[in-house]
Amino acid sequence: MFSKLNHLAITTDHYTVLGMFYRAAFGLKVSGDVSREMSAISVGDGNLGMTLIPRRGGRKAGLDHFGIEVEDLEKVRARAAEKYPDIELVKRPGNRPFASYGIHDPAGNYFDLSQPGHENRAEVYAKAPWTQDTRFSHFAMRVRDAEKVANFYVDLFELEVRNTASEEGGYHLTDGKVTMMILPWKISSFNGAGIEQPGMDHFGFTVSDLDAFKKNVDKVALQNLALRPKPIDYDSEGTARLALLKKCPYGEYQLADPDGTLIDVAQRPN
Repeated sequence: MFSKLNHLAITTDHYTVLGMFYRAAFGLKVSGDVSREMSAISVGDGNLGMTLIPRRGGRKAGLDHFGIEVEDLEKVRARAAEKYPDIELVKRPGNRPFASYGIHDPAGNYFDLSQPGHENRAEVYAKAPWTQDTRFSHFAMRVRDAEKVANFYVDLFELEVRNTASEEGGYHLTDGKVTMMILPWKISSFNGAGIEQPGMDHFGFTVSDLDAFKKNVDKVALQNLALRPKPIDYDSEGTARLALLKKCPYGEYQLADPDGTLIDVAQRPN
């Protein structure tokens, strides 16, 4: 396809702990460049990467943004100028491993843009793609006008619409491997739970054997208490938030990483 959903980013006070958690519990592979890992750690499944960014003053913690790789960035720039003239696209500093440029959607969600051959291409791109058991399947964001935002990603990036049973008014866009869920943000969705701002919501994986995955997560948590998933349903508010996460059609098992970022996991069909 013209575009590829190529990375996620989490901002955290415990980026080294999360780096170990996603390697131990999910089998993600690390980039391996120690000098760069002193600034951020990148892990991946052979198709999509995830950068764990140390949180600095003024930055919020949690699932922060995502990235898209395109065949022709100038074509994206022209499409944006024609259809979305208020959208800005800016050059990023040279130390961003997945981002040559930054852009935002009509709801203000920031994301990275890159193109093969551009600078800011981390060493993870030098590795040949690989296949592993645990694979990124989707990520979700919540916005006020889901239709408008979904149209933006289709118009500029040619992502394919593959809607499935989901929350009313949601859109599911895919590059053929990873799905972007654009869900409606409604304050009523958070009845009984803490109200979260519009923005990134959660992400998920598929595995070949869900029971084996659960056993491995339990083993990791017993071996190192710092790597325990953070409980979601800790009280009535947590139970309500877990119920909202369970509405995702791509998840069968829900958990949060040690920092509290929401994840769901499903078993791939045989």
